[in-house]
Amino acid sequence: MTNREILDAAMRQSAVDQNSDPGDYLLSEHKIVESRPNPRARRYLQLPFDCDLVSYGYNIVASVSASCRKLTEEYLNTFPAVHCFETPHLHVLNNALAPLGLGICFMAEYFLPDLNAPDIPGCAYRIRILEPSEFSNLYQPQWSNALCKKRKELDVIAAGAYDENECLVGLAGASADCESMWQIGVDVLPESRGQGIAATLTGRLASEILQRGKVPFYCAAWSNLASVRTALRSGFRPAWVEVTAKPLEYIRRMNTPDRLRS
Repeated sequence: MTNREILDAAMRQSAVDQNSDPGDYLLSEHKIVESRPNPRARRYLQLPFDCDLVSYGYNIVASVSASCRKLTEEYLNTFPAVHCFETPHLHVLNNALAPLGLGICFMAEYFLPDLNAPDIPGCAYRIRILEPSEFSNLYQPQWSNALCKKRKELDVIAAGAYDENECLVGLAGASADCESMWQIGVDVLPESRGQGIAATLTGRLASEILQRGKVPFYCAAWSNLASVRTALRSGFRPAWVEVTAKPLEYIRRMNTPDRLRS
């Protein structure tokens, strides 16, 4: 697998998710398509989208409902593409969505492995590759980024870092979120952070995923610098950005105190 093949796989999956064409992400002009459900989309997506913007650095592909098409088109035609994913311009889109009971909800950057990246530095802990039967008892709060309790059936492989007492101090897990791409999440116990464990685990797991013929990908909020640094140190590079609108009631529930503490 080459870097080009990895990027092409990601664009093909974005096309499935957005009901677009892989070539749309390389156009010089924006593309607006109607969102539709697809059984091959990433498992955690709730389709159809009302308004979902994706850019691989060339243009913006917007996957929208009929009610959001005009306002999305006006937004994309008003501001330069490189600024459509940031404030203050996003306030314009958010305000336009509000009368429809929608608002900007998710903003994320996605990373793909760079096969030409320098070798990943190791750490002082023993790394073990774990199969599902070996991490079935690890669905605990401290490993909630590595493993997803709500979608256990998608967790296919993990990498654990163990200290000299065979205690687990870090865990990276891979979720088979779609047929060709597996998403990596990682957790390290607070007292063990700052030792390169997260990058070592993420890089090692990415290598295992590639050996199994799948494309690993990594997602981070733009403001989560610790997570972004982990991606870069483990040989990943920025690939695409995505902004997704959701119903205002959905956003309200996410902002409740109980949800924020969970």
